[in-house]
Order: sequence, then C-alpha cells, then structure tokens
Amino acid sequence: MTVALSALSPPLLPPLLALAVAPLGAFVAFDLGRRARTRDGHARNPWLMAAALALGTGVWSAQVLALSAMLAPFDAGFDPGLAIVAALVGLALAAGAMRSWLVAEPTWPGVVTGAALLATGVVAMQATLLASLGLAPRIRWHPGWLGLAWVVALAGFVVTASLLLAPAGRGRFAAPWQLARAAAAAAAVVLVAQTLSTAAARLPLLGVAGGDALVPATSMAAAVAAGGLELLLLMLLGSALERRMHRALEQRTAPAPASFRDPVTGLLTRGPFEGTMAQVLKQAETAGTPAVLLLVGLDSFKHVNDAFGHAAGDAVLEQVARRVRELAPPHRVARLGSDEFLVLIDGAAALEQARTLASRVLDAIARPCHIDHREISVTASVGLAVYPQHGAAPALITHAGVAVRAAKAAGGATYSLFDPRMVADSREQAELLRDLRLAVTQRQLELYYQPKVHAPSGQITGAEALLRWNHPKRGMISPGVFIPLAERCGLIQALGDWVIDEACRQVRVWRDGGLRMRVAINLSAHQLRHRELPERVAAALRRHQINPDLLTCEITESVAMEDTAATEKALADLAAVGVHISIDDFGTGYSSLAYLRKLPAHELKIDRGFVLDLECSAEARKIAGAVVQLALSLNLKIVAEGVENDEQYRILREFGCDQLQGYLFAKPMSAKALALWAMDDVGPRSIAFRESLFKATSALVEA
Repeated sequence: MTVALSALSPPLLPPLLALAVAPLGAFVAFDLGRRARTRDGHARNPWLMAAALALGTGVWSAQVLALSAMLAPFDAGFDPGLAIVAALVGLALAAGAMRSWLVAEPTWPGVVTGAALLATGVVAMQATLLASLGLAPRIRWHPGWLGLAWVVALAGFVVTASLLLAPAGRGRFAAPWQLARAAAAAAAVVLVAQTLSTAAARLPLLGVAGGDALVPATSMAAAVAAGGLELLLLMLLGSALERRMHRALEQRTAPAPASFRDPVTGLLTRGPFEGTMAQVLKQAETAGTPAVLLLVGLDSFKHVNDAFGHAAGDAVLEQVARRVRELAPPHRVARLGSDEFLVLIDGAAALEQARTLASRVLDAIARPCHIDHREISVTASVGLAVYPQHGAAPALITHAGVAVRAAKAAGGATYSLFDPRMVADSREQAELLRDLRLAVTQRQLELYYQPKVHAPSGQITGAEALLRWNHPKRGMISPGVFIPLAERCGLIQALGDWVIDEACRQVRVWRDGGLRMRVAINLSAHQLRHRELPERVAAALRRHQINPDLLTCEITESVAMEDTAATEKALADLAAVGVHISIDDFGTGYSSLAYLRKLPAHELKIDRGFVLDLECSAEARKIAGAVVQLALSLNLKIVAEGVENDEQYRILREFGCDQLQGYLFAKPMSAKALALWAMDDVGPRSIAFRESLFKATSALVEA
C-alpha cells in the first residue's frame, strides 16, 4: 500500500501527549540541574546524569509519540533496536550538553557547545527513529532540510540556555517560573526541529511495510506514554522531595539567629547594644555632649572555671551582671564576651559619672559571690573611652578594650581611661611578642647565675639560674617584662622547657670541668599545672646525665596555694624524680602549717621584702625569725634572698639561716664568669667556693 507523503505529514500541532512530555522532560532536567551547579568534582556527576536522562527521555518520547500519531492510520511499527539506538544517542549527547551548561560559571563557548550537542541529538534521534519505521522505498534524505533543522535547533537551544542561565554565578539558578519558560522554549525547539527533520525525509510516494520484528506504532505509543511520563513524574517527585529534605536539614543545622538577650546573664547581646549605642551617640552629637563607654573585664576569670567548674562560673557571671545592671542606666548594659560587659553613659557630665560608676562597679564586683554554699571572689578591671574624643562608634569598643588591658597590666582591680599612647604600647607588646617567639631559635636567651652562700661559713654552695633575654636591638630585657607577656600569650611552656634543659646542660658542662654546682630553677604556675612537667625534668636530667640531687625546683608560695591538691601531686611527682623542692617568697602568702607539712619541700626561701626591712623594722625581724623557726621545726633548710649589707647578713646568720644570696655576695653572672671564678679564682676574694663542690663523693656519683 502506498500513499502520498502529504497524507502522512504530521499536523501543525503535535499530539497532546507529545506536546506535554517534551516540556516536562526539559523542566525536570533543568530542575535537577540546580543540584549539579552547586556541587564540585564527582559529586556533580549523579545530578548531571539524572538531568541528561530526563532531557533525553522527554525528547525521545515526544518524537516517538509524534511519529506514532502520524502512522496511526496505517499498519506500521518501529524497529526496537534502532529505537533504542536513537534513545542512547540522544542520552549521550544530552549528557554532554548538560555538562557544558550546568557548570558553576558558564561561558558563551560552553553554552554554544551544549546547544550544538543538543541540536545534534535531536536531529540524530529523529533521523534514527524515521529509519526504524521500516518504510519502503528507502528514505532519501535532503541535506538542506537536515542542515536547516540543525541550525534552527542550535539557535533555539542557545536562546533556551540564555533563559535558563540568566542569573549566572555559583549556586545561582533560574527561579521556577524561569525554569518553566526555558522548558517551554526547549520543547518548541524540539518540535520544530522534529518537523524539519521529518521534512528532510519527504518522498513523492511512501510505502509502509509491516513486519513481525517491528513494534506496532500504537503499542509503542502506549508504552512510551505510560513509561516515559511515569519516569519523568517520578523524577520530578524525587527532586521535590530531595529539595524539601535538604531545606529541612539546613534549617536544623543552621545556627540559630542571635538572640537579643544573653542566655546566661539576661543582658543585651552585642548586636542590639550597638544599635542602642549608635542612637545614643547620634543624640550626643546633636546635643554637643560627650558619651562614655565602659568595658568591664573580670580579672583571671578562667581560674574560676578551672577551679569550680563552668556551672559555678556561669553563676558568678549571673551575679556580676546583676550587680552591674543595678548600678548602670536602664537598657545601657550588655555582655560583650565570656567575661566582659559594656556600659554606656551620656550627658554633659558623662565622664565624671563614668568614673564614679567605674569605682562603684569595681567595689560591687569585689564582694564575694555565694555559689553552692561557697564564697567565690573575683575582681574586675574597667576601661573607659569617650565619644567623640576617642573615636566614633566602631572604635569606642576597641579603645575601651585597650584601656582594660592597661588596667589589668597595672595589677587589675582598677579602671583606666583610654590614652592614644596605649595603642602604641599595644603595638610594642605585639612586636615584643613576635621577637620573643624567635628568641629561643635565634639563641637570644641566656641563663645568668647568682651564687648561694652558706651562712655560717660564707662559702658558695650553689647558684640560682635567672633567665635573661639579650634582644639584638633593645639590649638586655628584664624577665619582669617578657615573662608576664609569655604567660599571657602561651609561650611560658616553651621558655620553661628551654630553662630546664639549659640548666641541666650547664650543670653537665661544669661537672665535666670539675665543678659540682647545685642549680636552682624557677617554675611558673603554668608549668606546674602541666602534667608532663616531671617527665620533662627527668628527660632533661637523663639527656645530660645529671644527678637529680644537683637540681632544685623553686615555686612561689602563692603558686603553691592556688590549687593545693594539684600542687601537692605535682610536687610529689617532681620529688619522685629526685630533685629538690624549694618554696620561694615564703611569708607573702597564706600557707597553713597543715598544708605545708604535706608538701615534699626541702627548703623555704624568705621573701626579699622582709630581708630589706630587717634593719629598720622590728615586725620584719619577727616574721623572718618566725619563718626560720618554722623551717627548723619542719626539718627544712632556710634560704634568705636579697641580702645587700653586712647588718642583714649578721641578723640572718644569728637567726640560723642556712643559705643567703644577694648583691652583698655577688650579682647574677654568666655561666662562664661563674666558672672562671670557681676554677681560676677570678672574682671577689672574700668569698670562696666550698671545697666539696670540687670533689665527687660516693653519695653523689653522676648518672
């Protein structure tokens, strides 16, 4: 049976199903493309393949449905093998197009490449499906019409891509209505290209040959209508569910919006407070009056958390906040950070009021806090910054913080008004910290040694190691300057380790030269809290083959009383290593005799403050005498430091002190100078080294 091709020409409007499946496939593909554009690497591939599958399914289904509608009046069918080949070709080219389009930052060459791949896929699929129909005689293709179909498809897909990718940028994609518009454009391009491709196969007479191997057009249409539409709808549903789950997950994991109130103290948080501050400063500027910002920072609040726990720390913060709020103007208090608060005052007498308020806040905070039947005491430092003298709103908090640090550096429990010179000091501190980090590696640190003298005989028996920093530009820097800086900035552990190792190394050098000198080193509170301190001391002794008996570790009385249980354990571990333990600056703290008896100490050192007043203060003599008697009763050696004249020497010797040190005997000196004095008698003639320092006894055989 033959009929004219004009009788088989597809209608101007494709069947309804073909008209529906093409835009649906494009919409699903573009919707899935959202995920591909927001992912990198291999994570993009599943979404690209899903988008390509949706687009290929939509185009192929539309072409099959349109051809089935054209062949419906005749006994015709599709070659299933060629139909599958058409689908695979379209899927492969669609995948390439999606990879070119759905990138984070699309470019015009990529857009055109993707459009060319899609145009080729549409024309190739339509031609393959026409070839699968088993038409007789064989189709003779018209190259011009095929070329026109490809060009039209190329131009149409470039327009589609421009609609789809208009809001270019990573993570950005067209809105749903824009997706629908781009999908409609893609469907129109497919149907036009399909019509032109079919026209390219037009013959004067067309025979339709049936066959057992062909799938009837009606069956093919039914299968595609059911399978293709079902697949696309399921993919659309899956995309919607995935998007909904992703949004729910983002909502659960996204940080909660900042509250206007701090949950611990109930005060304003920084954000709302800055809004209030902006309004107050604007009013102050209009009225021509000043405003003062107070920054209240608690002193050493970390120790409260360490000693009593964070729950007790929060309770302390709550009480402190309540006391500050009761003194400050309404709605002018906020919590800035973990242990810092802000207060704002304005008016003609703002600075005078701020000074008064700062004093009252300091007194209020200094009152003990009653937490769980315990008294916890804290102090605070306050920094003041004045508007407009000390800057606009953004700078006020910064400058108030600088003033707080100045108050803390002065000892804390006071207030300080910002001065521009403080910024220069802060910059100098930062530069000094930078240089201190390099001091160890650049060999700028050195230990000086101050001799210890046996009080009854006046002979040198040992030395105390004192850290010095020889800065290449600043010269010799006092430990009083850089040790607090190292403690604040976390460098004290590294410095302490260097001192331990260097002292042991020097003892070994002296020992090899014939001088068996006992050396004392000072341990900070930070070192004592470190669990690995005993092992580090033991490792240094082993490394330099030093008898532990030649090393003394000194800690101040105040450090020993910070955390009695932890201190007792740390000192016991050090004593187990074999080193001597000395309690320095004794008499300045509040040690109890019961606690002192538990410490594995070998000696006490009288604080230099009592030694300096021995000549003129009867009270100082009573305290020094009592300390000596206490040490004797506990079988401890007693050392007095800071001896500067003969009268002090006489009094301490009468009290029964075992050892003395001070400028009366010798100033701190380098290890080389001390060795020369000991070995070659290059030093004060009135002081001699104890003879036993040059002899190796059986009790002190080196390891």
